[in-house]
Amino acid sequence: MKKTREGLVRSIGTKALGVNIFNMVVGGGIFVLPGVIAANLGPAAIIAYVICAVAVGLIFMCYAEIGSRITRSGGSYAYIEDAFGPMAGFVSSMLLWFGWAILSDAAILVAMVETISIAVPVLKETIPRALFMVVLLTFLVFMNIRGVETGKRLYIVNTIAKFVPLGMLLIFGVFAINFDNLKISEWPTFEQVGASTIILIFAFSGAECALNASGEIKNPSRTVPRGVLLGMGSIFLLYLGLQSVAQGVLGPELANNTEAPLAAAAKEVFGEWGVNLLLIGGVISIFSTLSGDILVTPRVVFASARDGNLPAFLAKVHPKFHTPYVAVVSFAGVMCLIAISGTFSVLAVLASGSILLIYAGVSLSVIKLRLRDGDPKDDQFKVPGKFIIPVLSCAVIAWMLFQMEYEEALSILALVLFSLGLYIFRKYILKKQPSEN
Repeated sequence: MKKTREGLVRSIGTKALGVNIFNMVVGGGIFVLPGVIAANLGPAAIIAYVICAVAVGLIFMCYAEIGSRITRSGGSYAYIEDAFGPMAGFVSSMLLWFGWAILSDAAILVAMVETISIAVPVLKETIPRALFMVVLLTFLVFMNIRGVETGKRLYIVNTIAKFVPLGMLLIFGVFAINFDNLKISEWPTFEQVGASTIILIFAFSGAECALNASGEIKNPSRTVPRGVLLGMGSIFLLYLGLQSVAQGVLGPELANNTEAPLAAAAKEVFGEWGVNLLLIGGVISIFSTLSGDILVTPRVVFASARDGNLPAFLAKVHPKFHTPYVAVVSFAGVMCLIAISGTFSVLAVLASGSILLIYAGVSLSVIKLRLRDGDPKDDQFKVPGKFIIPVLSCAVIAWMLFQMEYEEALSILALVLFSLGLYIFRKYILKKQPSEN
């Protein structure tokens, strides 16, 4: 196979990209979110799903165009850096690995403990809960420090664990729906819809990670838009189906099941063994997602430290196992502290805020590239309406960001300012002294 300038082989086709997007997005959040959304909107939850689908559609049309134009590896980071330069690229990388990766992992870790606490009530108490998180992450850190192959084995079971129980509930749950439970008797307020949408976008995020392998995608101008449509379309249908099944089966009781709503629906559909199926599937899925992220994301921290963007000690390699052990420990340690001190909904909103800023950066990058380099070539994907799609994407993202609470918005702003400060300090203040001849 022909290699790219990066030395990579373009072997990822449309189906493979679509499946990868599906696998990256569908994670632990969907096992919890139907109850959270129902608590805010009840049967009107479909409104938030449709808004998210429209928003994600606009955003990933921008990804489709820019992904067909910039074909080197790096995904969102590469797109933003190419359009706006290294400072914007550095800030986006900080938002990706800390604002999104750590916060989203902390959120699903909280969701995992809440799910297990149904069977082990002692985990509802603060100290046992914190100890469980520490022990679990210590185990994952140990496994990943020992080597990449060990970490990969923990990640493999994720695919089966997440699809089988969700697919069974969706297929058999349709026959147990009471359609009266799906009737919208009271329309929600604009504020309720906005608050639910900013949480729900958490479950739709992650597709951009599949585009990090842009340098290995065959014929990106065709594969990226088709793969994005295939993956995100399947996810929307799955999520909408699961929300409808849970609402249709449980009715008003769904709003009271914010810890494991799909497990409660499975109990009505399958009986007690259905509860165990969803609980075990949810826990394994979240566990595998965490193990996969602890395997992959610290390598980003390691590379950034190696390039001088982060403190040098984060680039240390274990003398025996040859893994970036300091980056792994630091990543897991920060995640653990945040998870212990936070709740799922708050962490999900903060993670969503970070990734929405990345999405805004990519949408603006489409505009910048068109102004700088002109319209895409004939063999590249081109969103219709020139600037209409990216402008609408930015408008929807801005609306969702304004749904955040003041404290949450301030936290995201602090991360952006910290990233800018770190970049300026590294580039303009912490300069290397010229060597003496």
